[in-house]
Amino acid sequence: MRGKSDVVDMCLVALLGRGHVLLEDVPGVGKTTLASLIARSIQCSFQRIQFTSDLLPSDILGVTIYDAEKKVFDFHQGPLFANVVLADEINRTTPKTQSALLEAMNSGRVSIDRQSHVLPAPFIVIATQNPIEFHGTFPLPKSQMDRFMVRLRVGYPAREAEMQILREQKLTGSDHPVEAVITGGEVGKLQDLAAAVTVDDDILEYITRLAEATRTGSEFELGISTRGTLALRRCAQGYAMLNGRNFVTPDDVKKVAIQTIAHRVVVARTFESNGLSSSEDEAAIARVLESVPVPV
Repeated sequence: MRGKSDVVDMCLVALLGRGHVLLEDVPGVGKTTLASLIARSIQCSFQRIQFTSDLLPSDILGVTIYDAEKKVFDFHQGPLFANVVLADEINRTTPKTQSALLEAMNSGRVSIDRQSHVLPAPFIVIATQNPIEFHGTFPLPKSQMDRFMVRLRVGYPAREAEMQILREQKLTGSDHPVEAVITGGEVGKLQDLAAAVTVDDDILEYITRLAEATRTGSEFELGISTRGTLALRRCAQGYAMLNGRNFVTPDDVKKVAIQTIAHRVVVARTFESNGLSSSEDEAAIARVLESVPVPV
């Protein structure tokens, strides 16, 4: 993706950390394109789900249908049963349908009609949403946001990058040919290697102190959860591995902290300058990173 290598890197970090990605930005900056390109670069099953207000949980998870000939109930898998799932405009569907993803994103399985069904591995949800469009949308609750390992903003491209995009654009459309560069089995091995990256106790203490700063500081109404601290550790491991190291440094934690934990906190109203902007939480986490001493 032209001029957005940092965003692509964080998507790879989430993939290495067995996490999910929320791409949040204004329309037309390439959120869906980025998600589909990442999915197509992995030799795995891929499904795109367009979230709408009339979408039902069964449209995502699947449905059990009675087979009159066999006299049994057969479960027909929904589009969620894929290695990479693109949840496009996830905030356009109702909370009931949004909640259908909670178990899947948390444990890699779904429960339907008292039966548990395991999702394929690796499993990653890449969701997109427009944060400034409110008509016909249902904001994601914090319980849902907490399931996303990272929240990323694509942003507008730099002038030179956008000029290059314009030069390369073909009249036939914007569908870029992409060949898979890695298999699902290889992704699993890389995820295991990332989980084995060394994290010393001083790094764990640093992560804990960052979490405590969000839980006790007057700037926050809600601090990050334990799920958030675990995600921060896994992201730091993935970032270290992506940079060719088998150990985590404090800089690794700082590099991924805002994208990993900002969407999990609630900033106190007295500290909000604009109630419609989710950038307030990122600014608050940036201040936490400045205030908490870095281990040496």
